[in-house]
Amino acid sequence: MSLSQTVTFASLGIDRRSINGNLSGARNSTMLSLLGSPRGTYDDDCRWPNNQAILSQVVSEDVGPFQVSGLKPAVETLRSILADIRAQEREVYDALGHMGMLCCRYVRDSRSAISNHSWGTAIDLTLEGRLDRRGDERTQKGLLKIYKVFNDHGLFWGAAFPTEDSMHFEASEQLIRKWADEGKLTKGSPSFDNGLTDFGDRGQIVEDLQKALNLLLGLDMDVDGIFGPATRAAVMEFQRVNGLTVDGIVGPKTKAALKL
Repeated sequence: MSLSQTVTFASLGIDRRSINGNLSGARNSTMLSLLGSPRGTYDDDCRWPNNQAILSQVVSEDVGPFQVSGLKPAVETLRSILADIRAQEREVYDALGHMGMLCCRYVRDSRSAISNHSWGTAIDLTLEGRLDRRGDERTQKGLLKIYKVFNDHGLFWGAAFPTEDSMHFEASEQLIRKWADEGKLTKGSPSFDNGLTDFGDRGQIVEDLQKALNLLLGLDMDVDGIFGPATRAAVMEFQRVNGLTVDGIVGPKTKAALKL
């Protein structure tokens, strides 16, 4: 059996959107508040951080089957994950490679959401030298054998993104906050959830917001799970027609009006 061979989630009866259980992808607002912005500008190209506070936490180390550069607690966690995979799925372990961990850029197809690669807390894996194709609703068989190990260590599998991205694993929202609570992130910001959904956020919470805005405003906005310019404009329009403060941020009053 080729570990890089792909199979559809539908053929396996798997709901990919719920495959991570209670874990959620780390939000831009969380990353920015707890770590800061890795650099001043972003585009589609990979660039190195120029924020010295973040660079001081970046390490380049061997994690078993390969070497990576990333945020220190992420690299340490990845090493533990790969040790477990080596013990449980040696064939997969021997076939693993990667296409990068630290890479400052936007989320693909976005001009608002910063990729979590920018902080060095995500990794794109290859199997037998092959990268899983993004957005085809399929996944490599080898990834199905190991994703639960990543989940067990608090990493979110990108198979559950609105646009399926099975090659991608990232430190979850829950894990990032845990690192902050344990003092493993050195920016010094408090670990708290301000309850806001804002520009650059992504995931299920943004999808639910977009669906509600489409329904209540009669829009046909793409439900892509990315809080970009169109979503912010729709939020501001909803706030305007409902007599709310027009700031484009979904806080408690806007959320209540949207019945989210």
